[in-house]
Amino acid sequence: MGAKISRSITAGALRPRMRAWLLAGCAIFAITPASAQSLDNPSIAGTATGITGATGNTAAITDPETTGAVAASDLPPALDEDFNRLNRREETIDGLRTRIDPYEGQAPGIRIGTFVLKPALSETFNHERQKTGDRSESRSFIETGLKGSLTSDWSRHQLSVTGEGVLQNNTSGEGEEEPRADVDAELRLDLSDQTTARLRAGYSFEREDANDPNAIANAEEQSGVNIYRLGAAVERDYGLIRGSLGVDFERRTYGDVELDNGTRLSVEDRNRNIGLLDARIGYELSPALIPFLEASVGKSNYDLREDMFGFQRSYQNYAGRAGLEVDLGEKLNGELAFGYESYRFDDDRLGDLRGLSVDGRVNWSPQRGTDVLLGLETYLDPSTTPGDAGSINYALTSIVTRQLRSTLVARLSNSLTLSNFPSDATSSDETTWRTGAGLTWDMNRYLALTGDVSYERTNRDRGQSTDTARIGVGLTLRR
Repeated sequence: MGAKISRSITAGALRPRMRAWLLAGCAIFAITPASAQSLDNPSIAGTATGITGATGNTAAITDPETTGAVAASDLPPALDEDFNRLNRREETIDGLRTRIDPYEGQAPGIRIGTFVLKPALSETFNHERQKTGDRSESRSFIETGLKGSLTSDWSRHQLSVTGEGVLQNNTSGEGEEEPRADVDAELRLDLSDQTTARLRAGYSFEREDANDPNAIANAEEQSGVNIYRLGAAVERDYGLIRGSLGVDFERRTYGDVELDNGTRLSVEDRNRNIGLLDARIGYELSPALIPFLEASVGKSNYDLREDMFGFQRSYQNYAGRAGLEVDLGEKLNGELAFGYESYRFDDDRLGDLRGLSVDGRVNWSPQRGTDVLLGLETYLDPSTTPGDAGSINYALTSIVTRQLRSTLVARLSNSLTLSNFPSDATSSDETTWRTGAGLTWDMNRYLALTGDVSYERTNRDRGQSTDTARIGVGLTLRR
């Protein structure tokens, strides 16, 4: 009897204890998700109640792409890339997330000693239709392109080489093939903390456009233009004052023109050498704003003293500009300058060319993934028409690039070129407008699919207008 009473008393005493343990266990399991969230993101857990209650929104989230490094706890579990992983990545020593690499996913290139080579080979099928007045012609062609860059990886100084070449092969229709090539090299020498020297060299080849004012009317194939470039510049900082001095040399040669009757016409009287000396001085109002003054003087000497019509086309040119250089980081940077430029020809019958000049280049990124490039340029285009000196050309270019997805990039480009001749010239003023759009889909880091469409229109004060439309699709192989 005593044993039964003892067992009943013991069982009765254990039941409350068991209930207490069961209640404690349920409480522990019930609060586990909240504590896990708290451990994973204490800053949000501690402030979410007050912020949500006041505004209905959650706490602000720091974008890891806009900062150098942010704490791992700054990201909520829903956005944490490792949230659902059992074998989570090892964190950094200081608990910070590394900056996202903007070049991640791109072809790594080929390392050659202390250089990195990044080549790209493209093959594109295109269709083009050109209309001048009532005359219209179209062609289909395959365009093969090779481009690349070679950049040094030195602790001091830097050598960079960029190049691009394009060959066209007509498969049907009529139209002139337009091969082109461009190679540039620059050696930057870091002479001291305040002094930098740059040595440049380059070569370009292009087929003269049949719509150019200097093109031969009855030509089967226009002249091939070879351009050789050399240059040197020294930049020096004197505290708040920055100065630079540069010299550039250019050699232009023109190949024979193939006429529609099978003969060839020499245009060697257009071959010339061009030299330019440029000086610039700027004052640093702040690291972001630097106004500057620039002056240049140049000389152009033709191989032949007189052209085929007896005109001496060698000239001297003088220019002065005032501008502003802006550097607000990756969001906005560039420069813009206004000035006056004059070209004085050796032959008094040609007269002088002079006018306002506008030059500049602006890079703007209104939001991440969107880049806008604006370019302005003023230059002289010497004429081959008897009695005409040439035209002062103003070119405005805009290129907008938008990253729709990590592997899909869209492009939109526009340009406007105004060719102004003197009022007494026999040649007419021209306005050329170009627009184009394209898409690039990176199937992987080595292969991309591209598509492009473009339209160009040239209006002349006297003469017929020209319209050119083109569409193409192709593949690009990168390494």
